[in-house]
Amino acid sequence: MNTVLVTGASTGIGEATARRLKAAGWEVFAAARKDADLERLRGEGFTAVKLDVTDPDTIAAAKEELDERGLHGLVNNAGIGISGPIEFLPLDELRRQLEVNLVGQVAVTQAFLPNIREATGRIVNVSSIGGRMALPMVGPYAASKHALEAVSDALRRELRPWGISVSIIEPGAVVTPIWDKARATADDVEAQMGERAQARYGKLAQTMRAEIEKIPERGVEPDEVAKAIEHALTSPRPKVRYVVGRDARMRLRVKALVGDRRFDSLIARTLKWG
Repeated sequence: MNTVLVTGASTGIGEATARRLKAAGWEVFAAARKDADLERLRGEGFTAVKLDVTDPDTIAAAKEELDERGLHGLVNNAGIGISGPIEFLPLDELRRQLEVNLVGQVAVTQAFLPNIREATGRIVNVSSIGGRMALPMVGPYAASKHALEAVSDALRRELRPWGISVSIIEPGAVVTPIWDKARATADDVEAQMGERAQARYGKLAQTMRAEIEKIPERGVEPDEVAKAIEHALTSPRPKVRYVVGRDARMRLRVKALVGDRRFDSLIARTLKWG
């Protein structure tokens, strides 16, 4: 039986991936931080693993739980979204964004690479279309995903002699709870930034919030992303990058067609900013 570890498996893309792979006959190690989520996952037949990507102790404990057994797949999915204007962004929030979405992914990968080597397994890193183009007000999130893309490319080339595939998933808008959490985080960040930031960027923040509210209408369901992850884990010829969602594909095409400056103008016109 193939084995896979999925981080951030309690909701959204991670949960959809865990369910899809379990239905396909995989033994799924579903990783989550909260005890309540772990109990629910166990009740649904998953091998639940307590794992916080920013906590070395839980990573080590999870590694010990898998022991030296081979791991056919590692899906680095855990992540958070922090937004705010770069000019006023609290640096501790930027550090937290990078710690979860970048450093945490590397920490988990380092820990479980011996298991991946044992089975000549595959690594799938869940990035975002934001890892290729950054919109205003989501610079911290996009920065973490740009960096994850670079790490993934380097890792893929480093692991080539061992035949270990590293794929990157680049969804556009996805209907997941991360956006509810992101809105709450944005409220906290804006409260820290004060009146000057509100005066300069308040209008743009409201526009971006309105765009986020449209995600349930235009975003893909998490299982669409899970399908791409399954393909990356099972295909004889996995892709290096999987762009998921019509909006993601359209943004890439438009940017390639018009170039950076005109793309900036299109964004400004869409957001009525500048």
